[in-house]
Amino acid sequence: MIRLIGPGGAGKSTVGHELARLLNTPFIDLDHEFMRRAGDLSLHIDERGYESYAAHNVQVYLDLVAGQSASVIALSSGFMNYPESIHPRYAAVRSEIAASLTTFVMLPSLDFETCVKETVRRQIARPFARSSEKEEAVIRERYATYMAIPATKIESMRPIAEIVEQIRALLPPNNGVNRSRANVSLIVA
Repeated sequence: MIRLIGPGGAGKSTVGHELARLLNTPFIDLDHEFMRRAGDLSLHIDERGYESYAAHNVQVYLDLVAGQSASVIALSSGFMNYPESIHPRYAAVRSEIAASLTTFVMLPSLDFETCVKETVRRQIARPFARSSEKEEAVIRERYATYMAIPATKIESMRPIAEIVEQIRALLPPNNGVNRSRANVSLIVA
C-alpha cells in the first residue's frame, strides 16, 4: 500500500490517481471515502466536532486497509496530526504509516515560506476553502509535523508526470511489503 500524506492542495489526489493508474492498482481518497460513508465532512465537523470527525476518519482508514492488499491512498491533510488518544489504534497506525517505505510526504516545497505561500494559494482556489488566514495558520501549524515524519519528502511544484516517476523509482522492488525506515533518512528534492 502506497500512502500519500501532506497538506491540502499538495497534489495527493492528483498524483495518487495517476500513480494508481500506472501501477494498475486501486486509488482511494480518504476524504472521499469518509464523505461516502458519513456524509459531508464540513457538516460532520460543524455538528459533531473535529474530534468526532478525526476518530471516525481513523476508523474509515482502518476499514479500508483491512480489505486492501495493494492500493494508493491519499490520506486526509490532518491525518498525521491527530492527538494520539483520538482512537484506540491511532498511535500504532500513525507509527506504521510513518515507518513505511511506501509512505511519501507531499509538500509544494521543502522551503517553509514557499510551502506556506503555495499551499495557501492552492487551497483558497478550491470551492470549499477556508479563509487565506486560516489556511496559512493550518499549514504553519502542521508543517513541522510533516517534516518530522521519517518518510521520503516529495516536492509537488512541478509536473505531475515527474512526481509520479519519482515515486515509482523510489518504490521498493517488492512494493507491497512495508519495511522499517529505521535506517532510512532520504529526503528527495
